Amino acid sequence: MIAQIRIIGLTLLLFGNCSLADEAPSLAKDPILEERVKSISLELRCLVCQNQTIADSNAGLAVDLKNQVRDMLREGMTEKQIKDFMVERYGDFVLYDPPIKGITMVLWAGPLLMLFVAFWFVVRVVRRRSGSFDTQQSSEDVDRARALLKD
Repeated sequence: MIAQIRIIGLTLLLFGNCSLADEAPSLAKDPILEERVKSISLELRCLVCQNQTIADSNAGLAVDLKNQVRDMLREGMTEKQIKDFMVERYGDFVLYDPPIKGITMVLWAGPLLMLFVAFWFVVRVVRRRSGSFDTQQSSEDVDRARALLKD
């Protein structure tokens, strides 16, 4: 009974915060500005979560970056200037869809390369195992096996 209560408590601690997380509040009173902030935020990766855009993330850094984008738009910067600033500051990884160039080839080719390495490894293991069963048996071993089967 106590173990069940502990499991339920741990489950609530681990997963309870996920459902309680609210979306970051909209700070702009101008809906057009807020739409532009959201548009740019959908193209920038959260550096904490790494699998979410800063528009989808509630991490502190993501909220700060959204506020920074909002401030830059208020100052009159274009979307390209904001993205260039973020890339200069955080690198190409901050873009949710990084451009294909020499530095980012690892991001684009990495999963495919890992798939080929895994395939090569599996083929190598299968060949090694199948090769061990093809060994020739000596005539003495064959005679001994036949004698055991007769008994």
